[in-house]
Amino acid sequence: MTDARLRRGRSSLAFSFLVQGVAFALLVTRIPGIQDRYGISDGLLPLFLAAVPILAGVASVATEKLVARVAPSVVLRWSQPVVLLALPAVGAGDALWTAAVALGVFGLAVGALDASMNMLGVSLQRAYGRSIMLGFHAAYSLGGIAGASLAWAGAHWHLSLFWSYLPVVAVLAPAAFLGSRWYVDGTAAPGGAGAEKGGALSFRLLLPLCLVMTFAYIGDSTVSNWSAKYLQDVLGGSEEAATVAYNAYMVTTLLGRAVGDLGVRYFGAPVIVRAGAVLAACGFALVAVAPSAWVGIAAFTVLGLGLSVIVPQTFAAAGRLFPEHSDAAVARLNVFNYVGFLVGSPLVGALGDAWSYRGAMLVPMVLVLVTVVYATSFGAREARYGGGHERPRTVDVG
Repeated sequence: MTDARLRRGRSSLAFSFLVQGVAFALLVTRIPGIQDRYGISDGLLPLFLAAVPILAGVASVATEKLVARVAPSVVLRWSQPVVLLALPAVGAGDALWTAAVALGVFGLAVGALDASMNMLGVSLQRAYGRSIMLGFHAAYSLGGIAGASLAWAGAHWHLSLFWSYLPVVAVLAPAAFLGSRWYVDGTAAPGGAGAEKGGALSFRLLLPLCLVMTFAYIGDSTVSNWSAKYLQDVLGGSEEAATVAYNAYMVTTLLGRAVGDLGVRYFGAPVIVRAGAVLAACGFALVAVAPSAWVGIAAFTVLGLGLSVIVPQTFAAAGRLFPEHSDAAVARLNVFNYVGFLVGSPLVGALGDAWSYRGAMLVPMVLVLVTVVYATSFGAREARYGGGHERPRTVDVG
């Protein structure tokens, strides 16, 4: 019975990750359409885009306090429909203030959703006793690919934002809410290395993971925001070729996460994270020296494979480091997801304008390589949730 409950909880949570991947991709890939609908100027657009991760960071911090009173599953159950319903709201208005309100609601709900979703993932991994976190993020990547494809179809058939979003939301919102009945909440595990006297969570011990999270999202936002422009303007690729880079990046991100849990079980999280960081750094280096668009596409493909493992394992490491305070650790760590997103794109853009875009690609290369130094924060080699170290599946189930 317990094993069946865990399997249902794992499947329903994976579906939530997939749904969130669809929702986020539907929003970010239609930003030009949102800008056109509301007449948002190029100068004002960065303020709108920055507001979403800022509000998400605020909501993530608030979620840390909220889960002290209600279970993370409750937060996720109600925040996911709000995220989805915010999409048609973005497409339904015609005044600038309606776009601001809808995007603000989206940002707040996303912060609560991301935090609670990863809290449940960390506690489920602890209950399973082996690495499964990468699989959840693989579902998110798959959802991102599906969402980007749906957005392309909507743009191709010249559908309005509202009618692009509404059918998807009408299907996914009820399905996600129905699936939420099988979420499984975990309980705190004893013996947290990061618990100071009095039970406080030590930010000093969490800081290396916060830096790793920030650097990983600086790398990810560099690819999502600059890959197309880089291929077209720097490497001389066609407009069609420029769109291939991000798709290739997303596909290898999905593949890396789909098989990454097996690597963690056999080699341990530190080894996999180090390998991913080195591979991602090699990808950025290859991007910087690429002589042609197709070499650039290959470089972004390598990048996706390398970066794919870092973020899920960073959340998992926080859960291992602070087993008595894993929900709070995940909520605080999640804030640095948005910090990296906010810093990455403007940083590369400013360096590209002031120096060169080839040179700018070396900055995320160096930052992601710093992860190698912090790999010891991901636990000892024995903390691999697998092989001889697999624990009983009934541990820590609420």
